[in-house]
Amino acid sequence: MQREAKSETSAGSWKTTPEQRHNLTVEDAIRGRQSIRGFLKTPVPRPLIARILETAGRAPSGTNIQPWKVYVADGAIRDQITAEMCHAYDTAPEPERPYNYYPQKWREPYIGRRRACGWGLYGTLGITREDKEGMRLQRRGNYDLFGAPVGLFFTIDKDMEIGSWLDSGMFIQSVMIAARQFGLETCPQAALANYHELLRKRLGMPDVEQVVCGMALGYPDPDAKVNTFRTDREPVEAFTTFVDEIKG
Repeated sequence: MQREAKSETSAGSWKTTPEQRHNLTVEDAIRGRQSIRGFLKTPVPRPLIARILETAGRAPSGTNIQPWKVYVADGAIRDQITAEMCHAYDTAPEPERPYNYYPQKWREPYIGRRRACGWGLYGTLGITREDKEGMRLQRRGNYDLFGAPVGLFFTIDKDMEIGSWLDSGMFIQSVMIAARQFGLETCPQAALANYHELLRKRLGMPDVEQVVCGMALGYPDPDAKVNTFRTDREPVEAFTTFVDEIKG
């Protein structure tokens, strides 16, 4: 039997009651957001998806050019696309995404944070360093949208420059925050851009567009152990400089 979405109260968590979500502050929405990797099969109505995207469309962009585009896959289309990505992942090496998301040469402190995130996730699931198959299957979950009923695929025209990529990032963040008011959670996934050619073909993307990333959207599974994993964040003092005098 399919489980329906349910909520629990937990301060600072995605587990909130409908009343708490109705009174969700912007600070609560941002602080409580996390990448969810376990979803219920409960469908998300298209009018609700459209409402979230309309809200996110208020994100800022340079001279209001609004460079983002979104493809929504749910129902049978979602199932077909995820089945094809999973089959491709199982039978051949992952293709490269069309741009460098990460630095080509890692250094501290970034490599340390990356490792802490990866091993923290695996540790939550009981996956050891020797369990290569467990790691493979966990990564495979990306291509099934971690079970989420909705996949959002974000693109940008290839001739757009770095400022428009920044604009698109603000739009994508706005989608994640806007969804939380309705008990929905998300997982932004750069990995989905690896299969940009498959997505282009199946979703009818024109050649002038480039896949930026994808996103799983749905109601979180409160019983999924993976959803108990939360990453740390640096204190504000680590990345902020309050300037008290002019230099030079």
